[in-house]
Amino acid sequence: MKKVATTALALGLLIGLSPTVGSASAAPAPEFTPAPIQWGPCESESLQKAGAECGMVSVPLDYADPAGEQIKLAVSRVKHTVPEDQYQGVMLVNPGGPGGSGLNLSVLGSSVPKNAGAAYDWIGFDPRGVGSSEPALSCDPNYFGYDRPHYVPDAQLEKTWLERSEGYAKACGNAGKLLDHLKTTDSVEDMESIRKALGQEQINFYGFSYGTYLGQVFSTLHPDRMRRLVMDGVVNVEDVWYQANLNQDVAFDRNIKIFFDWVARNDATYHLGTTAADVEKRYYEQLAALDQKPAGDVIGSAEWTDLFLQAGYSTSVWPERAQAFAAWVNNGDWAPAKALYDDTNTPGDDNGYAVYTGVQCTDVQWPTSWEQWRKDNWETHAKAPFETWGNAWYNAPCLTWPAKAGKPVEVDGSGVESALLISEELDAATPFPGALEARKRFPNASLISLPGGTTHSSSLSGNACEDDQIADYLLTGKLPARQPGDGPDTTCEPLPQPTPEQVGTQSTHGQPAVLQEALQSHHR
Repeated sequence: MKKVATTALALGLLIGLSPTVGSASAAPAPEFTPAPIQWGPCESESLQKAGAECGMVSVPLDYADPAGEQIKLAVSRVKHTVPEDQYQGVMLVNPGGPGGSGLNLSVLGSSVPKNAGAAYDWIGFDPRGVGSSEPALSCDPNYFGYDRPHYVPDAQLEKTWLERSEGYAKACGNAGKLLDHLKTTDSVEDMESIRKALGQEQINFYGFSYGTYLGQVFSTLHPDRMRRLVMDGVVNVEDVWYQANLNQDVAFDRNIKIFFDWVARNDATYHLGTTAADVEKRYYEQLAALDQKPAGDVIGSAEWTDLFLQAGYSTSVWPERAQAFAAWVNNGDWAPAKALYDDTNTPGDDNGYAVYTGVQCTDVQWPTSWEQWRKDNWETHAKAPFETWGNAWYNAPCLTWPAKAGKPVEVDGSGVESALLISEELDAATPFPGALEARKRFPNASLISLPGGTTHSSSLSGNACEDDQIADYLLTGKLPARQPGDGPDTTCEPLPQPTPEQVGTQSTHGQPAVLQEALQSHHR
């Protein structure tokens, strides 16, 4: 859904590793060696404060033609601060999406406990087409404007949304050759080019959400180049990408009910109902009312759905969503709702969405029959009405996408010496079976699960049980002991649900603001 590496080797590690690569549909790219990065000052204030340096890596638009047209990847680096004999190489970071900007994530090392991050050079980068990379993809900057049509379609609305979706796909067709080279395999080769440009034999990689798919595909195509691998919020490689979105619909419907229950338990603050059923009824009443008369002629039913979708991703946003809900219902104040919508749908900026569709629509062929989409989404809507049709229209440009689709790589992690997998068991964006599937495919991996947790990609949030094990892995390579069977190898309690007083704070979900922004920016 809209919804993320590395090393001059620590002495004696992984030299001479002989991996076994599983079958992959993508042929090996012809050899390409980029120029070394010319580092200079960063424009971002957060990067400047972290002492980062920034640069560009020129790579082929098409790796099948390495001498042909070039594009540029924006990269940043926060260097290690440990003595050289403790240096463990470079750590690439990706926040997911696809379409999420990772340039600012070189600051993430300071959030790893036990000073473990100080042993690495942290490398943030904007994937091809994203953010500060050149060119950056945009198709229709105002596609997510205000008061869009209601998501759940009648005959006329179905026609309207199909026309809108086809129009967006056609607008993206004006992007030229870039549209044909936005697959996950292209970004994986870009990661390999960044490795070469840094002069490293291997990479370490920390991937969130879709970034875990990058990690899995890189580990398949370049297993000898992967040293340590952390994957949080693990994509299920068996469901790329059509089925993955239908699975998400069911999971988000479950999670929004958990949010409604929390709102009801805090009725003394929000006055929206004393049971989850009461709050849910109030939510859908407002959805219907806003479809008829948008709040301030801005927040209609589609925007209402989108701003509450975030509550399915992370408990950290519950207080502010509930506060906006109460402000509108109890006081007629729509400004808080608009502010929340704008936070994740920057007016006049479709870059993240354009790249999201560019990747999802070409990684694999989506169904070309609208009849199949209609049947599958109505069946899913019947049991999960909260998000199903909103998600369907979010992905509908794939129905007529003007670039040829490829075939997914058959992921095989057996050539990677170690990996640490992390998943909250009620994660809706990347449901828990994805982590279990990755554990099967990475026989040298260990999985930390958080039973009952509903937050997507929750690591480095101040959960000591979770974060200390990440630090141990990065420091020494130590993993939780692999347990028999197909379940997790160890568990941690998720962070407690927030209190209403924690609106606007990170006290219950202490991820760095730069990471929270990156994880949320590509979600509706």
